[in-house]
Amino acid sequence: MTKEIHRCRWAGTDEIYIKYHDEEWGKETHDEKTLFEFLILEAAQAGLSWITILKRREGYRKAFANFDVHKVAGFTDEDAARLLQDPGIIRNKLKVHSAINSAKLFLDVQKEFGSFSIYLYSFMPEGKPINNTTGNTPASSPISDIISKDMKKRGFKFFGTTICYAYMQAVGMMNDHVPACSFK
Repeated sequence: MTKEIHRCRWAGTDEIYIKYHDEEWGKETHDEKTLFEFLILEAAQAGLSWITILKRREGYRKAFANFDVHKVAGFTDEDAARLLQDPGIIRNKLKVHSAINSAKLFLDVQKEFGSFSIYLYSFMPEGKPINNTTGNTPASSPISDIISKDMKKRGFKFFGTTICYAYMQAVGMMNDHVPACSFK
C-alpha cells in the first residue's frame, strides 16, 4: 500500500513548483552559496510571480557565476551591461545593479558576523527556524520586518518585509508547510 502524498495547495501541478516545494521550500539550510542564491532570486522576484523566477533559475546561475558571491561582487559595469542583454534573466537595470551590490554587502555581513547564516539566525528565537503549524501563511512577520529593516540599513535593495518573508521560507528559516503536507 502506498502512502497518499499531500502538498501545500500553492504548489499546484507545475513540475517546477512541485520540485521546488518538495525539495527546497521550508527546508533549513545554512549553506552560504544557497543563502546568496535565494537572496538574488527573491530580489529578482519583486513585483513578479515566483514561477517566473524559477523558470529562469538556470539563466541566473549562468549569468551570476553559479552564484559565486566573490565573483559577483567583482562584477564591473561591463558585466552589468552584459547582464542587461541576457534573455535568461529579468533584465531590469535596478535589479541587476542591486544583485551586484548585494554580493558586496553579503561579503560585508559575512566578515562582520562570520557567516550570513549566523547573521540571519541572530534574529530568530533561540537561533532556530520556526515551524508554523497553524496552516495560515502570512505575507510577512515581525521577524521579517526586523530583518528587512536591518538589511535596508546595510544597503540591500529589493528586500522589503514580504520578500524577506518569502526568503525565510525559501531557506527554511520559516516552515509554512500546511499541517497535512507530506513534505513538512
